[in-house]
Amino acid sequence: MKIETTINNQKKELNVKNYTEPLLDVLRRHGYVGTKEGCRSGQCGACVVLVNGLPVNSCIYPAGRASGKKITTIEGIGIPNKLDKIQQSYLESGAVQCGYCTPGMILCTKSLLDKNPAPTDEEIKLALDGNLCRCTGYVKIIDAVKLAAKKLKKSSHR
Repeated sequence: MKIETTINNQKKELNVKNYTEPLLDVLRRHGYVGTKEGCRSGQCGACVVLVNGLPVNSCIYPAGRASGKKITTIEGIGIPNKLDKIQQSYLESGAVQCGYCTPGMILCTKSLLDKNPAPTDEEIKLALDGNLCRCTGYVKIIDAVKLAAKKLKKSSHR
């Protein structure tokens, strides 16, 4: 079965085994390996991608539902020599340790800041709920979101 979708602003035709095959498996098979496999039950957030701007756990999201939709993976946010302001903020805040949860955290941050450029601590915590991190204790991650909001606000005023 084939589905047509847009991934990181590029139109794609993806081979899927069936409608219910997890989007995570399809993305990784097609080279989007920044999307991490964690729990396979939608509990950890390691596999988060954006579908039409909203975070979804790709391990439980049927690939067939992605047909005609816009998907953003971590590969669509920035590149190693030209990081996005959100990625740079995570680095500067020390919010990246092992890095396994980072793609999902960054994508949830992007979704939040696209809708709400000045979130409160509670709004940040709510947006990141469902993304588990065993390394940082979340304080530095929340700091990273706040720094990203400041950086994005500054760049929009120029």
